[in-house]
Amino acid sequence: MSLLELDEVHAYYGAIHALSGISLTVEEGEIVTLIGANGAGKTTTLRTISGLLHCRKGRVLLNGKNISAMEAHLVHKEGVDLVPEGRGIFPKLTVLENLEMGAYLERDRAVIKKRLEYAFGLFPRLRERAEQKGGTLSGGEQQMLATARGLMSSPKILLMDEPSMGLAPVLVDQIFDIIKELNAQGTTILLVEQNALMALSIAHRGYVLQTGSIVLTDTAANLKQDEMVKKAYLGI
Repeated sequence: MSLLELDEVHAYYGAIHALSGISLTVEEGEIVTLIGANGAGKTTTLRTISGLLHCRKGRVLLNGKNISAMEAHLVHKEGVDLVPEGRGIFPKLTVLENLEMGAYLERDRAVIKKRLEYAFGLFPRLRERAEQKGGTLSGGEQQMLATARGLMSSPKILLMDEPSMGLAPVLVDQIFDIIKELNAQGTTILLVEQNALMALSIAHRGYVLQTGSIVLTDTAANLKQDEMVKKAYLGI
C-alpha cells in the first residue's frame, strides 16, 4: 500500500477541467516530483491532495484511507501538510509565532518544544531570528520558515509548491540541500518545482504533466535522460 495514491482524479475550476484522470503514487520515504509547464496542473494536484480543491471523480488515498471529500483542516489532521507557492507565512507574526501556528493541532507543549528544536536544528537562521517579524525576513529565510512551519505538524507527507520561486541561485542550492536533508531524516515529499533539473536531481521518481494529464512517469534518473523532457523542460 502506497503512502499516497491518486486514482483517476478529475478536478475542475468551475467548468474548466483542470485534472483529467490523474493517477500517481508516493511511497513512504520518497521524494517524488511533478514537472510540467505553467498551467499543466501541478499546483492543482497539490491543492486536490490537501483538500483545498475536491475532485469530482476519482479518489485520493492516504495509507489506503479515502480523503477525497475531506475539508483541508481534516486532511491536515490526517498528516498532509502543504508548503504553498509564495510561502504564505504570517508577515506580522514573529518567526516563533509562525512556527507555533504550524503546530496548532498539538496541545502537548513538550511535543511542540521538541518540534521547535527540530526545526531550529534544521534552520539555525530561524533560531537567530525567532523574535523577528516574518515579513521582515529575506526571501530565502521566508522559504525556510514556510518549510519549517510545515514540519511543525509532523506530517506523514510534505507537499512543496515551487520552493525555489523568486530566490537567487545560491539560495536555491540551499533550499534543495534542505529538502534532501529532510528526506534523509525520513520526511516523504511530493515536490512541484519550476526548476525541473534541480527537482530531478534530488527526486527518486517523477511525473510529467501536460494540460491536466500525466504523459510520462519514470525514475528521476531516466527522466533526466528522456529526449522529450530534456527538450521541453531542461533546456537541453
